[in-house]
Amino acid sequence: MKVLRISAQDTYPIRSKILFGGDNPIESCNFKGDDEDQTFHLGAFIDGQLVSVASMYFEKHPDIEEPYQYQLQGMATLVEHQYKGLSSALLQVAFPIVKQNLCHLVWCNAREEAIGFYRKIGFEGIGDLFDIPPVGKHLLMVKYLDK
Repeated sequence: MKVLRISAQDTYPIRSKILFGGDNPIESCNFKGDDEDQTFHLGAFIDGQLVSVASMYFEKHPDIEEPYQYQLQGMATLVEHQYKGLSSALLQVAFPIVKQNLCHLVWCNAREEAIGFYRKIGFEGIGDLFDIPPVGKHLLMVKYLDK
């Protein structure tokens, strides 16, 4: 397995299939900020095939006081490669990049079924579950990186 920087467009097929059940056209799977200068995208490859993606956005959450933050969004792994540590591997590469950009906090809106994963890797929940239609229930979660 190898983790590499990829383009936003490289993430679209996996985003479409996993995050939207294949119901969204691939070209509609771009997120606000995908092409911003401080945004970066990572992909995990097995035998040369892209199987897992994550995107990091220099984006401040309005309810979190830390002045400089990154948002984790669009993390997804093909079904046949889930539960193999690929998301953790992506984040092990992402967190040092975030710190190089002088940020010490990463936040995400975690899908309800992924909350356990995020807690296991050191994220903490803030507030209550909320709904993001049509995707479902989410929890705001944060991870403070070593300063």
